[in-house]
Amino acid sequence: MNELTTDLRLLHEATLNNLKSSKSNNTLRAYKSDFKDFGAFCAKHGLNSLPSEPKIVSLYLTHLSKNSKISTLRRRLVSISMVHKLKGHYLDTKHPIIVENLMGIRRVKGSYQKGKKPILINHLKSIINVIDKQKIKDIKKFRDKTIILVGFGGGFRRTELISIDYEDLEFVPEGVKINIKKSKTDQFGEGMIKGLPYFTKEDYCPIVSLKKWLEISKIKSGPVFRRFSKGSSLTDKRLTDQSVVLLIKEYLNLAGIENTNFAGHSLRSGFATVAAESGADERSIMAMTGHKTTQMVRRYIKEANIFKNNALNKIKI
Repeated sequence: MNELTTDLRLLHEATLNNLKSSKSNNTLRAYKSDFKDFGAFCAKHGLNSLPSEPKIVSLYLTHLSKNSKISTLRRRLVSISMVHKLKGHYLDTKHPIIVENLMGIRRVKGSYQKGKKPILINHLKSIINVIDKQKIKDIKKFRDKTIILVGFGGGFRRTELISIDYEDLEFVPEGVKINIKKSKTDQFGEGMIKGLPYFTKEDYCPIVSLKKWLEISKIKSGPVFRRFSKGSSLTDKRLTDQSVVLLIKEYLNLAGIENTNFAGHSLRSGFATVAAESGADERSIMAMTGHKTTQMVRRYIKEANIFKNNALNKIKI
């Protein structure tokens, strides 16, 4: 009997580990952070957070709706549900009191989501030009320029960008192939390869910049994008995804561009928007960005064509 109990306990622990491994560490951290807020709400009002029930969750969503977007409410609901699953509890998130409450909130608030601004060609050139003008060491200039150019040129998520290793690069006559080992929409690590071709103008070419960066940094293995120590010496430590955001905002500011509504995602959305403006179809854009559904890509295309296909263009005044 003891052996059977031990076996079941080990199986239970292994199952929980499998459930946790099905999600990335960043996703699990987000679940915990969201659930912590839900727990604080429940504690304040003397309610049970784990296990909870649809009525309590619905009250929490109503509480959040005063100052939060619909997308935030949906994310919190997913987090609460996942924590219940990971702890072995069932929560009916499809219960009418939750579903219809969300529908009502959506009708009152509206569902339009204003995303972060994309980095367009004029922004890209301004950033690169201002980096060139900085009184900093060339090695830092080339690192920062390469991050921006490769991030834009490949439509990268910032986590994908900082995860690139030297071993993931293959230079070919047409440009460079970059092996993406894992990304947000590829949790099982099937991987994908992005091909970045040479740009016409060398000053803004991600391939030229990448080659110069590798040459001046003497990187031959490991992380391509690394941190500098306080003495401006290159370390072997990988750059963080938050560092990408800070770099973008810093150089936008130095270029005299209001940076409030830009973020790390602006490189990726910028690529998609510019590609759409240039006539690229949604399949080609998705092949580069790694989007799994057409919804977001079609939004980029729609925004890119807002003046091109404007009915007012037919009116002569």
